[in-house]
Order: sequence, then structure tokens, then C-alpha cells
Amino acid sequence: MGATTAFLLAFIASAHFVNGQNVFAHFMAQNSYSYAQQDWTNDMTTAQGIGIDGFALNIAANDYEVDRIVDAYAAAEALGFKLFYSFDMSYTWEASDMVNIVANHSSSSSNFMWKDTLLVSTYSGESYGEDFWAGFKSSLASQGINITLAPAFTTYRDPANASSLLNTFPSIDGFFNWWSWPADVDANLTTATDLAYQSAISARTGPYIMSVSPWQFKNLDGAGDWVEYSDTLWNYRWQQAVNDVKPDIVEIVTWNDYGESHYIGDINPIVNLGTQAPFYVDGFDHSKWRDVAQYYISYYKDGTAPAITTDEVVFWYRAYPKNITCSTGTLPRNAAFPEDAVFALAMLTDTATITLAIGSNTVNFTAGPGITMGSVPFPPEDQQIPYVEISRNGKKVADTHGSMYVNQTGCTYYNFNPWVGSVSE
Repeated sequence: MGATTAFLLAFIASAHFVNGQNVFAHFMAQNSYSYAQQDWTNDMTTAQGIGIDGFALNIAANDYEVDRIVDAYAAAEALGFKLFYSFDMSYTWEASDMVNIVANHSSSSSNFMWKDTLLVSTYSGESYGEDFWAGFKSSLASQGINITLAPAFTTYRDPANASSLLNTFPSIDGFFNWWSWPADVDANLTTATDLAYQSAISARTGPYIMSVSPWQFKNLDGAGDWVEYSDTLWNYRWQQAVNDVKPDIVEIVTWNDYGESHYIGDINPIVNLGTQAPFYVDGFDHSKWRDVAQYYISYYKDGTAPAITTDEVVFWYRAYPKNITCSTGTLPRNAAFPEDAVFALAMLTDTATITLAIGSNTVNFTAGPGITMGSVPFPPEDQQIPYVEISRNGKKVADTHGSMYVNQTGCTYYNFNPWVGSVSE
């Protein structure tokens, strides 16, 4: 290979990495209290294995999180993994603390760069006002640290307010649309917000970051009790990203926010989940959702659907129907929205029949090649477990049962968090 060709290939690869088609996972640094460097390494290695480029570090305070992030950067540097800060502005922050935190690792090779500047994001923060954000940027610039600010100002969800965002905040360079769930409605999420804010922010130099999420359920007294309509969200939201929006960056929400049930990372037993979240998190594995993410991450980065080489069905379901009465917890807002069903996403090399059965209910549907969704309703019988089968030309390719029963009785805590499993050949 000639020197000129090698240079051009390196340049193209570098441009791809810093200027679009990157995937990050939102990582709750609040959950890193008991982390050692090896815990960061484990999470990062798992994320890299499905094509995730880095973590957006959700940091809530100038506390132990700052110390744990030292280990995060050490782990990331060893792996070639990328990091950027996402300041959680629902907590109280001083701009000087934020400046110091960004400066701490501003020279790290693991910083994610957007057009030769450090990318910095947020959760919320619009209430702090334009002067706060302009001052934050200028304070960093005075230290020779230039940033691209792409916040998730969460009150900006209405497409009609996209132009006012830019008028109100001249200091922002990009935008992160946090909203990856329907807004308290029994209907799929549209791309109206994405397209409006993507168009508006194109007048600036920063990225449009699109949130993609598998679920939304929370049941913590004093911190919120709700569920959003998420039954098939993990499939159609990715399709919106790859087919309709095609954002500069996809941010998966989240890697490890266990309390809101949208984690795709493993449940780390050293994380203190508090007193209530364990009632609906413990045992509710989501790791197989990563198989779906791997397919769509490749699709997003390459611009074409990847070839599927192994037949697999990823399936998910709740442990209780929505109308059950539980002895503790709170019936969440929007509890009527989810469908009582087992949902299956087939990723197939070729056409096959998928059988979904639970109790007295059985559904057979034709799927593939590629991605196909199907479902079977919960049965009236108590203590039933799903069965999933892939068959082709009358012959069984693979089958399995779920690892969580669906119960009609005996609910001790309101739980709309699904268990996720898979079967493959």
C-alpha cells in the first residue's frame, strides 16, 4: 500500500469517528460508588463487543463520582474506548466545579472529540440560563479547552419550539434529544421532535444526538412511578434512527439506569439499588437486548442492513398482567398502556416460522429474512412460562422456554420491567 493511500484511509477512518455515525451509551456514574477499574473495564469491553464507541458519563455531583471517573479514564485509555461528560443538571451545580471536572481529563486520549473540541452534554439544564452556559464555555476556553456543547434541554420537546431553542441559547453548538419514549400516550413515538431539532441545530457546528431506548418504567416512592408505552420500542426506535433521522450520534439510554428499567448492561451485583428498585430489577436480565443493538449499530454505522449469519429470536415479557393488584409499590402512571403479551424480535438468515406459546395461547408467524416482530397474548392461566421455537421447512431449528413465569396472582410489588431472553441455532 502506498503512503498516499494509507494516509487517505487513515483520514477517512478518523473523519468517520469524530464527525458522525458514532454510538454511545448513557452511563450513570452515580452507580459507580463501589466500582474498581476492573468493573469499568468489564462494562467497556462488553459495550465495545457490540459496536458501542463509548460512554456518556452522567455525573450528578462533585462527589465520589469524580474519583471513580479516574478509573473510568484509565480503563478507557487502555481499551481505546471514548468518553464524554453528560452533566445531570437536575441536581445543583456550580459552574466552577463543572469546569474543573472537564479540565481534569481534558488531555486524555479517551476523550471523544467533535471537530477537534471536547464534546460535553447534559441531562436538562435549561433553567440555568444562557449566561451560565456561555460562562461555562468561556471559562474552559480561557484554560485553552474548547468544547462543543450539545445539551439535552428536556423541556424542548415540542417541534414548534426548535427555533426558539437557538434564539434562547446562542452558546449551544449541538443538541441531544433525550426523549426516546412516547409522551404519556398509548401510541408509538414519532420522529417529529427529532427532525425538527435536527434541522434547527444544523445551523450550528455541533452534532445532533438522538436517544434510542428499549423501555421506560420506574416505581420509586418520592422519585416517580410511571411506565411509558415501550412494548416494541427497541425495534422501531432503532428503525427510526437508521431509516429516517440518521443522526450524527446515537446515544443509547441507558447502559445502567436500573431504576428506570432501560438498562442494557448486565446487572452488576455490587451496585446499591436502594430499597425499592431491587423489587423490580433483581432477576430481570436485559442482556439479550444487546444482540438487537449490535445488529442496528452495524446498520447505523454502515448505512445498510448487515447480513444475518445466525438465526436468533430475542423475546421479552413482564411477569404480571397490568390489571393485577399488588400488595406493595404504586400502580404506575400509564399502567393501562402496555399490552399483556410476550414480544419476539426474529433476526433470521432466511424465511422461517416462529412459534410463540404460553399457556393456552399459541401464535405462529412467518418471519425473515431480516428483522420481524411478533407477539402472543398472556393466557388466563396462572404460572405459565413462554415457549419460543424457530422452524424451517417443517423442521425445528431451535427452541427454548423463558426463565420467568407469568403469574396471575401473588404480586408483591408493581413491576412493569420485562425479562429478556433469546433462542438461537
